[in-house]
Amino acid sequence: MKHSDLPFGSEFSPSQIELPIVFQFADQYGGDWKAFEGAIYEKYFKKYATSEYNKRKLANNCKLGMIAYGIIDRDARLTPFGQKLLSLRNQDDPLYTELARHVLLKLHGLTLVQTIQDMETRQESINLRKLREWLEERNVHYPRGGKHPSIMRLWLEKAGIFARGSWRVNDKRLLEILGTSSEEIDLLSGFSPEQRAYLKTLANMGSPGPFPSNEVEKLATTTYGIKFDEKALPKKVLYPLQAAGYIDLVRGTKEIGRGAKPFLVSVTEKLVNALVAPLLETLEKQTRPDLRKLLRKSLPEILQEIKSRDKYLRGLALEALAFYLMRLIDLSYIATRLRGSATGGAEVDLIFEGIRLIFSRWQIQCKNTTRVSLDDVAKEVGLTHMLKSNVIVIVSTGEIGSEARRYSQHVMNTSNLDIILIDRDDLSMISKNPTYIADALEREAKRAMQIKKLDLEK
Repeated sequence: MKHSDLPFGSEFSPSQIELPIVFQFADQYGGDWKAFEGAIYEKYFKKYATSEYNKRKLANNCKLGMIAYGIIDRDARLTPFGQKLLSLRNQDDPLYTELARHVLLKLHGLTLVQTIQDMETRQESINLRKLREWLEERNVHYPRGGKHPSIMRLWLEKAGIFARGSWRVNDKRLLEILGTSSEEIDLLSGFSPEQRAYLKTLANMGSPGPFPSNEVEKLATTTYGIKFDEKALPKKVLYPLQAAGYIDLVRGTKEIGRGAKPFLVSVTEKLVNALVAPLLETLEKQTRPDLRKLLRKSLPEILQEIKSRDKYLRGLALEALAFYLMRLIDLSYIATRLRGSATGGAEVDLIFEGIRLIFSRWQIQCKNTTRVSLDDVAKEVGLTHMLKSNVIVIVSTGEIGSEARRYSQHVMNTSNLDIILIDRDDLSMISKNPTYIADALEREAKRAMQIKKLDLEK
């Protein structure tokens, strides 16, 4: 029998047992699994209209489910995680939140949620047979006919991640429960808003540098809307971060008639361990195993993979390209519409979202073709009605055709959509210096503003 990646949960279900009570049984009978199992039998399964053997089996299944979820050990003793839950047994919201966080991060729960979101984006009906097929594609297995996802959904529903009685995901609640990594909280709590934005920008760039300090500042402003005091940047931002051990600085040389060059900023191992690594680990938990190694590659390496003769590898590289670019501007990954295995290396679509100032949904299309056509843009525009996107980003390893550019201008002139066009020249510049994405986005924003300019004289 193939190993199950999702925990066994039969009879360990909120529709059959009550967490505070079974925790109390484990606290009372821990070390005597027969007594523990007997208490569960008496409380929950003795009344069932079935044979004595079957009722005892149901109680045993409940115990096995608690073991699979990491709450008790084989002797029914509470694990450290179980002890933590026991301490919360009289506080429903913290209790179910803590269990949900454990399920999401330790038991492939986040993969389950992400798969559900992908299926909904593709307008797939969700049932256990189709869900099993989609999870298999992500290398997450559970036995044929198993109720593992259904039980997991019920526990996540108790925490508000799934709507009552459905597979509909509450994105806001999901983000509340996952929150910001403890590493990031510890790292950023003592810094000013400018220092936090600067560090997060460096972390998002995925490369140790060095980078000109003023260009990192520009990208931080574009991404987080933070205004820096340019003249006081070293004193207020750079020197404190260097003193804390998160960046290294090399002083720029002075050019005749131009004054001093900006500092060159490099990321230290301390920042990588404290912020970059947790950021990547969180992202990797949301993606398929075959994509994960590409997420840690630099943009030049990703662009090189896109030239591979292997269609499947090209598809993965395109997906990694979208992740890299959206990570630079700190957007949150939501769903994959066309998965790498289905693209044949030709294109890939992903959905990202941002919540700074206002909510925005970004629909990303990456094209590994010599030219983006009008039809390519039109296809994405048509999908915005289903996906409720605000922004379309088309990234091409080739060029954007003139008809495609004219059509995108027409769409922006006649709707509230923004269309951002990134071509091979932009990718080349970003490859040399990731902060160039701020220039590309500023260019596209100015283009959109000019197209959408209101004629107030009418």
